[in-house]
Amino acid sequence: MKKLLVKGGRVIDPANNLDEHRDLLIADGKIAQIGKQLEDKEAQIIDARGLIVAPGFIDMHCHLREPGREDEETIESGCRAAAAGGFTSVACMPNTNPPNDSQSVTDFILKQASEKGIVNIFPIGAATKGLLGEELAEIGELKGAGIVAVSDDGHPIYNSNLMRKALEYASMFDLPVIDHCEDKELSAHGVMNEGYYSTLLGLPGIPAAAEETMVARNIILSVLTGGQLHIAHISTKGSVELLRWAKAQGLKVTAEVTPHHFTLTDKEVCRYDTNTKMNPPLRSAEDIEAILQGIKDGTIDAIATDHAPHRGDEKNVEYADAPFGIIGLETAVPLALDRLVNRGVISISRMIAMFTVNPDRILKIERGTLSLEAAADVTLLNLSEVVKIDVNSFQSKSRNSPFHGWDLKGRAVMTIVAGNVVWSSKPIT
Repeated sequence: MKKLLVKGGRVIDPANNLDEHRDLLIADGKIAQIGKQLEDKEAQIIDARGLIVAPGFIDMHCHLREPGREDEETIESGCRAAAAGGFTSVACMPNTNPPNDSQSVTDFILKQASEKGIVNIFPIGAATKGLLGEELAEIGELKGAGIVAVSDDGHPIYNSNLMRKALEYASMFDLPVIDHCEDKELSAHGVMNEGYYSTLLGLPGIPAAAEETMVARNIILSVLTGGQLHIAHISTKGSVELLRWAKAQGLKVTAEVTPHHFTLTDKEVCRYDTNTKMNPPLRSAEDIEAILQGIKDGTIDAIATDHAPHRGDEKNVEYADAPFGIIGLETAVPLALDRLVNRGVISISRMIAMFTVNPDRILKIERGTLSLEAAADVTLLNLSEVVKIDVNSFQSKSRNSPFHGWDLKGRAVMTIVAGNVVWSSKPIT
């Protein structure tokens, strides 16, 4: 395997409290050396002057659609999109067809990833059989097959006793339970945030309470069970306050936020663009302010994409009839850099932690660091390069993004997985 010598970059590794200009030598797929003015005649030189050299970014919440909906995305195309977005590892949700509730489906995903993937794939198993919320899946079997968490994402685990059992049983295998927090009775047939704009547009709304009641219930169950709870795609002020309380009590509760939930408000729905339809929905400006504060003070642990591909004809319908979800693998990093770092909400080191060491600690996948002998997964960032988002150039098979045409400052410019350059914005000499 070819050696790589990444020279002259600003190396930021929050896991090791490192932020200095260093060179990085990669050999045999691992981090071999970090130091100043390193030399190796056998290594290919990568000029990282003016760039940030970070541990490979992790997306802990992604939908790759395979098996079952290969018309929307495949593991192969999703891996290409991840690499183009700066991600070296993605954790894929189990709401495939069939759902990933058995060893055979997990085996299939990992086989496809091994044969066709260019980034690391970490499957998340279903918490309940068929994602039906009626009976626990064989969590031990799934763990043995290689899952890193359990979730019924897209569906809340509505039965409180079943959620209790999921937290208790998953803890036996040191797995987090990732929950989509939604009270379906409260959200009913809503298609956007309940508030001024839903009233103005005459569209049925989803109140913030639909999320917050389930966040509160799950936190209470985490007290009861001692299980590891992770709240997916947090979106409201009340949820952030509940999460902050849970952390103050020392509970094993973590949460992620998506870029669209710290960037867009429900006012965007006034355009009736179905690419503004997601679940949880875009919330109010007050909710965004609370989320930004939660990011800033460390209450929210990770940034995840909730990459949810859909075909154009599926989205090109009446707003109420369109499926929820947008793609995010190729826009998440530019949005985080532009809206969080360049606007002074958080430091670049804090942002990198939210994409690396924090999701690694939650999923325990042994990535997210540049420690010696660690897997050589590396993301290079250019903080000053302006990129125009063009969905037609995306590696994803789907185009359902509300950010088409946006100019954003900052992007990933190179992605290295196990010592191999799997994506670069410019040819490597």
